[in-house]
Amino acid sequence: MRFLGRKKELEVLERLRLKKSSSLVVVWGRRRIGKSTLVEQFLKGKKSWSFAGIPPQTHKTNQEEIDYFVKQMARNIGMPELKTADWADVFWHLGNQAQKEKDLIIFFDEISWMGSKDPNFLGYLKTEWDKTFSKCPNLILILCGSVSNWIEENIINSTGFYGRISTKIKVEELPLNDCNHFWNAQRDRISAYEKFKILGVTGGVPKYLEEIIPTEPAEKNINYLCFRKEGLLYREYNQIFADVFSRRASTFDKIIRILSEGAKNLDEICESLKIDKSGNISKYLHELVSVGFISEDPTWNIKNKKASNLKLFRLKDNYIRFYLKFIEPNSAKIEQSGFSPDSITHLSGWESIMGLQFENLVINNVHRLCEILGISIQDVERSGPFFQKKSTKNKGCQVDLLIQTKFGTIYLCEVKFYQTEVGKQIVIDVEEKVKRLTYPKGYTVRPILIHVNGVTQGVIESHFFDKIVDFSEFLKN
Repeated sequence: MRFLGRKKELEVLERLRLKKSSSLVVVWGRRRIGKSTLVEQFLKGKKSWSFAGIPPQTHKTNQEEIDYFVKQMARNIGMPELKTADWADVFWHLGNQAQKEKDLIIFFDEISWMGSKDPNFLGYLKTEWDKTFSKCPNLILILCGSVSNWIEENIINSTGFYGRISTKIKVEELPLNDCNHFWNAQRDRISAYEKFKILGVTGGVPKYLEEIIPTEPAEKNINYLCFRKEGLLYREYNQIFADVFSRRASTFDKIIRILSEGAKNLDEICESLKIDKSGNISKYLHELVSVGFISEDPTWNIKNKKASNLKLFRLKDNYIRFYLKFIEPNSAKIEQSGFSPDSITHLSGWESIMGLQFENLVINNVHRLCEILGISIQDVERSGPFFQKKSTKNKGCQVDLLIQTKFGTIYLCEVKFYQTEVGKQIVIDVEEKVKRLTYPKGYTVRPILIHVNGVTQGVIESHFFDKIVDFSEFLKN
């Protein structure tokens, strides 16, 4: 599969090669997001040594991790296999060999797996960085992993690595205009709605998009990927949670299931879980944000632009919601090879769930929306889902996406998925939101409608919306 997108990330990595000094780089993100592929693309044509950790297993030992690393070291460097039970010894030998090279890149893939059985693993690595690696001109050491909370806690926010990290890259979903290239030469002949049906399942996760066959319709692709026991996306959910959260997977699973119904604040989450607010629930939510499964969306004061303590937690990962709503409930039939929907659009609750999926795609691609609207990203002071709490002075109001610029302009974006055209009722609904929204005198409010399957002539002739955006515009370069 050819490499797609990630131009900005590659530019960041390439700039490090212009330095005369060494660089320590941290790359992290959810499983299947393309972290390793990104680094491997960067390594092409360059002198590099790559090392991978052993995936989590119940009885895996630290010695097995060391032995596997040493085997890789022998292959990379062309040296006899080292006999040791000590990571400090391993890193000393690696550093000693690195000193003999010029313009070397060392890549540790799934570093949390490597160090999971030795609490001193990172301490040894930090010591060797200070003593050896940091003194190798032009050396780049890349630490990469999927267990984002482990990386944040033990490397990014660790006092041990403070001041040592040159670059941090959190790998997110691909932008929609890059996703469009997975349809290859067929992309200009396939409708935006056809692509949306796939993206409503996969989001911008490269590994999932790699599995589609562009010459086949969305329904057939989704059927093979999701509703057959051999399909990648049929068993992916449990694998994600086992690899990333290990023994705590069930706790995170409960939170994810609550958020699959829609965005909720902390009080609503605790009420659904039947627990009191405590440090633990906040920690769990932070970890889910860190790994990229959910988003923490604070509202803000339009007048002073300051973030409020009020925030909603939103499930931003389209695959996870699709699994919980459509794949898991049919798992017994899938196991018996007895489930094959005539059309995915006939699945129970399809339109309401796809509405949430559509919102995710738009919110996750707000930079592209700004381009479409002609807004310079430098002029944006705040953007995101917005909600105004009901009070004695204000009416309650919730907006799918609000963009506030430094020129006193508010773009109130209504993100609407229907299987048919959006009708004139949308004008009445958004007019009410504009009336309810509280903003300073002198501000301009510009209503924006974003849709998938067109709008009726009545919506166009109302001249209410400043711009009506078709989903296809997100897919263009």
